[in-house]
Amino acid sequence: MNIAALAATLAMLPLQVEEALLPEGLDIGFKLLPAIIVIVMMLSFLAVGFFFKVANTDDMWVAGRSIGNVENGMAIGANWMSAASYLGMAALIALDGVYGLAFVVGWTTGYFILLIFMAAQMRRFGKYTAPDFVGDRFNSDTARAIAAITTFLIGFVYALGQARGMGLVGMYILGDINNVVPIPGLDAYQAMMVLFMIVTIAYLSLSGMLGATKNMALQYVILIVAFLVGLLATGWAAGFSTVLPQLEYGQLIGDLSAEFSEPFATHSYYLWVATCFSLIFGTCGLPHVLVRFYTVENERVARWSCTWGLFFIALLYLSAPAFAAFGTALYADQVGAVYGDPGMTAAAADVIVVLAAQLANLPTWFVGFVAAGGIAAAVATTAGLFIAASSAISHDIYANIINEDATQRQQVIVGRLSIVAIGVLSIAFALDPQAPIAALVSFAFALAAIVLFPMFFLGLWWEKTNRQGALAGMSTGIVLWFIPMLNEGQFGLVNGGAGWGIEVLSTWMPAIGSALIGVPIVFAVTIVVSLVTEDPPKKTKMMVRQCHSPDPMGKDVTAAEVVERRMEERGDAPADD
Repeated sequence: MNIAALAATLAMLPLQVEEALLPEGLDIGFKLLPAIIVIVMMLSFLAVGFFFKVANTDDMWVAGRSIGNVENGMAIGANWMSAASYLGMAALIALDGVYGLAFVVGWTTGYFILLIFMAAQMRRFGKYTAPDFVGDRFNSDTARAIAAITTFLIGFVYALGQARGMGLVGMYILGDINNVVPIPGLDAYQAMMVLFMIVTIAYLSLSGMLGATKNMALQYVILIVAFLVGLLATGWAAGFSTVLPQLEYGQLIGDLSAEFSEPFATHSYYLWVATCFSLIFGTCGLPHVLVRFYTVENERVARWSCTWGLFFIALLYLSAPAFAAFGTALYADQVGAVYGDPGMTAAAADVIVVLAAQLANLPTWFVGFVAAGGIAAAVATTAGLFIAASSAISHDIYANIINEDATQRQQVIVGRLSIVAIGVLSIAFALDPQAPIAALVSFAFALAAIVLFPMFFLGLWWEKTNRQGALAGMSTGIVLWFIPMLNEGQFGLVNGGAGWGIEVLSTWMPAIGSALIGVPIVFAVTIVVSLVTEDPPKKTKMMVRQCHSPDPMGKDVTAAEVVERRMEERGDAPADD
């Protein structure tokens, strides 16, 4: 299926179909050396998870707040550079040209906002999870529950794209496992996806955030080396570049078709802006990203880890357009037309990085290494998503709402069961995902931008934001996110998967870029309701001021603890008196 109009075509399709995903041009079959590389890599993930297995909530959710800035920066990079970055970004640029650059710009710019406005402040607030922040900042278990459910939903939708990437890339390495061990009811893609997801669930259930962070640092090294060396080798072997493919690929653009090189030839300028907006502010609202700032000792390390993370991310993002150009040219020369009918399918585009290395006639083992990097990227992000989602269930709902007397052991058990639950749910829905990797992930970004980002930003920067405003804003945000999703047929819940099909809504509030309309509305609702209702308690205001205090804070100290101590020592004086 060629993607001629992402807002009207991709988003109009349900998340499930019955046809097998078989990328044309990809050499699907068992390959010994690549298989050994991937098996060793996955076993190493399991070993790290076992070695750093956890027994307490500090290690389970925030890695004991012991992660350094460079290591956390690498973990941020691995956590962030999912299958959508490693595979999906190049896929979108290959199929949609300039429109795909909205993903490069959006996913990078969001980290500048995090660095300037949120990283240090979130660390100073000092909780375990993003819903923890929402519940304590707005003094509401209802707000905590809404944030926790939203976190779980983000993790689920986001993980679908990662699972798709694992399955598609796995076929190149291991082929159709049914030829060796028949699995009733599963095709080649499905068997690979299930296999890699099970390994991910297994090591996460053991390790929690501590082991996941250690693994993310390892996964980052694997994925960035595989991507950069793969790009250099592909450009060299195909005669497109020498030592700087990130710059030299520009010479190739003139030879590619208008769909690749002309601005907005495939999608409108408005959709580009809407998509970019959703990705920027979705980045600032993703729970599995924000929780990384809770794993460090203090706000200074939080800032530096964000800076390192942005550097590590930029290494790949500056390279993805070059891989897309090389892959597009090689596909057109050796497989068939990239655009038109039938054109390159979404499945082939999603493996364009691996396909480009294969079509450049690089050694099979080397192509397998590039493919292993894609699997490492998908596994790393899935780990962060599952930890964030499971902590929302175990810590924010179970321990803070259902059973306030829960022991650490009980919380860890519930957390592990939650990881298994979201893993099984993701596997079930990822058996036949129709939307490409980046599109699936973008739906989660829109949800994070509309529902959670306004709460984080206003909660940190406007002390008068109160419980009523937060509840009104979050409730409005969830409705605003679901409207375009249902209108465009996502989840297959409306009109047999066709959705409502309201054209004006698809044009001005597409699901992939719905935050452009949704975020300002949620901000307005939250602010207005907060203004017409009573102010939050003085202690809450003091906590917000403490998040901006120049005074350093200790490793395990939270803003609430500082405020409580200050109120005891100085009576009811404001924190900045």
